[in-house]
Amino acid sequence: MIDLTQLEERIHEVKGLTVHSMNTNKYKTNSLILMMKAPLTKETVAMRALLPHVLQNGTANSPSRKQLRERLDDMYGAMLSTDVQKKGEEHVISIRLDVANERYLSDTTPLFDHAISLLAEVILQPQLEDGRFVSSVVESEKRSLKQRIQSVYDDKMRYANVRVTEEMCKGEPFALTAFGTEDEVDAITAGSIYTYYQDVLKNNQFDLYMVGAIEEEQAIKSVTEKFSALLERDKSTFETTASPEVKEINVVNDEQDVKQGKLHMGFRTYTTYADDDYVAMQVCNGLYGAFSHSKLFINVREKESLAYYAASRFESHKGIMMVMSGIEFAKYDRAVEIIKEQFEAMKQGEFTEAEVEQTKAMLKNQLLETADVARGLVELSYHQVVSGKKRSIDEWMHQIDQVTKEDIVRVAQNVKLDTIYFLKGKEENQ
Repeated sequence: MIDLTQLEERIHEVKGLTVHSMNTNKYKTNSLILMMKAPLTKETVAMRALLPHVLQNGTANSPSRKQLRERLDDMYGAMLSTDVQKKGEEHVISIRLDVANERYLSDTTPLFDHAISLLAEVILQPQLEDGRFVSSVVESEKRSLKQRIQSVYDDKMRYANVRVTEEMCKGEPFALTAFGTEDEVDAITAGSIYTYYQDVLKNNQFDLYMVGAIEEEQAIKSVTEKFSALLERDKSTFETTASPEVKEINVVNDEQDVKQGKLHMGFRTYTTYADDDYVAMQVCNGLYGAFSHSKLFINVREKESLAYYAASRFESHKGIMMVMSGIEFAKYDRAVEIIKEQFEAMKQGEFTEAEVEQTKAMLKNQLLETADVARGLVELSYHQVVSGKKRSIDEWMHQIDQVTKEDIVRVAQNVKLDTIYFLKGKEENQ
C-alpha cells in the first residue's frame, strides 16, 4: 500500500495549464494524465466523447495510428489511453501516457521528456487534411462511439441507470450521458469537430498530473516549453445545478424483453464533495448499501431473498444516491417497501457502533486501494479541482475516523427519495 504521508502534491501554474506534480518511487512506471474539463451540455456532449478517440489516431508527425503505436513501442512500450466521464455536471476528457521509469533502464534515453513531447503533440498537433480532422478517421471513430452507446442499451443494469438519471434530472445537465446519443454522433462532421476542438483548446480547464519518480524542475521546464501553444485562461468557476426540492416521488415504468426486473431508485442527498458533511454522507451510504455488510445487501438480498443484487452508490459531485437492484417482476412492491424501510432505519439511527466501524474501515481501505495505482491517485486528487474543495487523502482518512453516529443520522435526515424506475418484462413474459 502507498504511504500517503510521504506523498506531496505540488501545484505549478504554467500558462494555460495547471501542473500537479506527485513525486513517488511507488510505481514502476511514470504517468502523465491530462484532464480537460468543461460544463456538460447537450450541444457538445457527443463531440467531447468523440474527440479524444480522434486525437489518438495520429499526429502531424505520425499521421496514422500505426505510426503513433510504433513511436510508443520505441519508448519501451509506452501506453496511450483516453477516457471521458461525467463528474457532477462537468464533462471531463482524460488523456493518459504511461512510460517506463527511466531509472530502471540501462540506457540514458530521457523517456519522460519524450513522453511530455508526445502528449503535447497528440493534443496540439493533430493529424489534419484540408485544415480539419481526417474524415475517414472521424467516420471510423463515430461508428465505434455508436457501438459504445448501443452497448449501454444491451447492458440492462447500465441502461436502467441511464433511464433513472434521465427521469430524475429532467431539465438538469446531469440527465445527459457522457457519450451523447447516436443521432448526435451521426450529425458530427470532420469540420464541425475540428471547430469544436479549437474551442476546447481556448476554453477548457487543463490540469496535467505528473506521477512517479520524476525530476520535477526539468519536467516543469519541458511542459512549459511543449505546451506553450495553450493560451492563458481564467480559472473557470462552475456551479452544478442545485438539487430541487422533491415535491412528490416520480414513478416510471418501462417494459422490454427482459428476464429480470431492474429496480433503480434515485435519492437527493443535498450533500456534495464540496460540503463539510460529505464524509458523513459517504459513511451513511456505506452503511446503507455500498458493501456486503450494508443494510440493503443483508435485508433485501439475504434475509428476504428479494433481489439478485441490491446496492447503493453515491455520486459525490451531484449529491445523488442511486439504489440499484435486480428483482423478480412480482416482487416489485415488497422490494420498494423494504428499500424505503432500510433508509428509514438509517434516519432513526438503527445501526450499531460495530457496523459504523466496519464501514469506516472499508471506506479507508477503498481509498488506499484507489491511491495504490497512479490513475486512482489522480482521480482522488481531481475531486478537489472539480469541487473547488481542498481535501487531501490524509485529511479524508482522518475525517472518516471523526464521523459520529449523530453525524450519520443528521445527513440521513436530509435525504429524499425522488424517483423510482422499474424496467420489467413485457406482459407475455410474466
